[in-house]
Amino acid sequence: MKFVNAPLASFGLATILAWGWKRAAIAFVAGAASALAMAPINAWPILFVTFPVMIWLIDGAGAGRLGGIPAAALSGWWFGFGYFIAGLYWIGFAFLVDAETFAWLLPFAVAGLPALLALFMALGFALARLIWTRDASRILALAAALTLSEWLRGHILSGFPWNTFGYALTEPLALAQTASLIGIWGLTFLAVAIFASPAVLIDDRGITRRPWLPLAASLAVLIAMGAYGAVRLSSHPTHLVDKVKLRLMQPDLQQDVKFNYSAKKAVMEKYLALSDRSTGPHSTGVKDTTVLIWPESAFPFFLAREADAMAQIADFLPPGTTLITGAVRPPDLPAGAKITRAYNSIYVIGNDGTVLSVYDKLHLVPFGEYLPFQSAMEKLGFVQLTKMRGGFIPGTRRRVMEIPNAPQVLPLICYEAIFSGAIVPRGERPGWIVNVTNDGWFGISSGPYQHLQQARLRAIEEGLPLVRAANTGISAVIDPVGRVVAHLTLGNESVLDSGLPAAISPPPFTRTGDIPAAILAAVSALVAIRRRKAGKMQ
Repeated sequence: MKFVNAPLASFGLATILAWGWKRAAIAFVAGAASALAMAPINAWPILFVTFPVMIWLIDGAGAGRLGGIPAAALSGWWFGFGYFIAGLYWIGFAFLVDAETFAWLLPFAVAGLPALLALFMALGFALARLIWTRDASRILALAAALTLSEWLRGHILSGFPWNTFGYALTEPLALAQTASLIGIWGLTFLAVAIFASPAVLIDDRGITRRPWLPLAASLAVLIAMGAYGAVRLSSHPTHLVDKVKLRLMQPDLQQDVKFNYSAKKAVMEKYLALSDRSTGPHSTGVKDTTVLIWPESAFPFFLAREADAMAQIADFLPPGTTLITGAVRPPDLPAGAKITRAYNSIYVIGNDGTVLSVYDKLHLVPFGEYLPFQSAMEKLGFVQLTKMRGGFIPGTRRRVMEIPNAPQVLPLICYEAIFSGAIVPRGERPGWIVNVTNDGWFGISSGPYQHLQQARLRAIEEGLPLVRAANTGISAVIDPVGRVVAHLTLGNESVLDSGLPAAISPPPFTRTGDIPAAILAAVSALVAIRRRKAGKMQ
């Protein structure tokens, strides 16, 4: 056998031939190392080392039973388990907020969720093995299969598309601009195909005549993406909407305070004082602000039922200033009825204290805001992290909201911002997106950075500015091509003043959605299937 690269071939062959615990360990370590490609590290070149391991693991699976499909699935599970353990470790922080109640669940969450999510990776490996080839087209088989399995992870059982592989191609910002054409699922396909390409360098020239070609093509695609992104960024400088001044309040409030009614007075005093804080010698506090934004679930009480709190807000807001704030909202019930469930909502409040509009969160967080099989699990003694008995009530529809003296806004609460192509209601294009969130559950960890990375990509996909107010950070103002115009650091109590970036024309992704990604995956799968059949006939 003649190899292009002997050291690489040695490593690749060792991976292919590994079996048992060695095979599992290789897959786990490669998966864990792949998480370094995500925020805040963004070391995406490491995928040129870890993704070829996926190819070689599936190559070696052919020695197993049933065409190697079970062996490939098991390798995929170990790869996914390592990837999600390393990328989602911060979920464990949420179980330490109320350690007395939830600490015992920490190991189940830190290991259990990755174990479940790894099943999707196992599916992707199994599907790839089903259409596997001997030549370079097996890269396309893997890219198609993992794009499908990652898409399923983002949609099944309400979906959790966190850290899907495409986010590796969002730094530097020029690369991320391709999302305006093909979205995150198209980027996921490209990420797998590009970073897995070095695997072919170890192919026998009798199987792959030009084993250097896939890597060369991948580098050419990266260069083309960068060039397109550079042109797009230069063509869309940041323009601000006239006469709109934003002020974001980041209170850095601890979780035990946010859910403590006795802290009501202290919370209101802090919010009002911080919202009016001077940020420089020429600052007038909240006086000249058009839109003041407070984060998700800002109050340890039902805001609309606390007349004194609403009066304080009315007295505080200057003429012409509107407040957008997260708040828990009770359902409409007869007077005196016991409240057992509530909505996670956004209120728009005028300067006279009038509630102008309300949005109820549509996409609730499993185990955080509701329990799957809620009644049965509550009978067993389980409760979601927010301790809302019966779980939160989901809203009924996504919609834009009217804001006085500002463009219409699309409200998103917390992780609603991670769902590509599902945020802007059909026929209702807003002027900007507001994302209120509370990442305080996850402490000073990589979680908030990953959340910001994913929210920023929604701005690029939709061509809309995104304004993010987070309790503990990272609060930011992002323009419609993903530039972070202004931001506050994680764990910092402060306010952020900024203009509102103007929206741009809807990018192609807003019209085509996931169709380009589906075409890429389908055509690649067909190429692999055809090559597989041709190989069997030889």
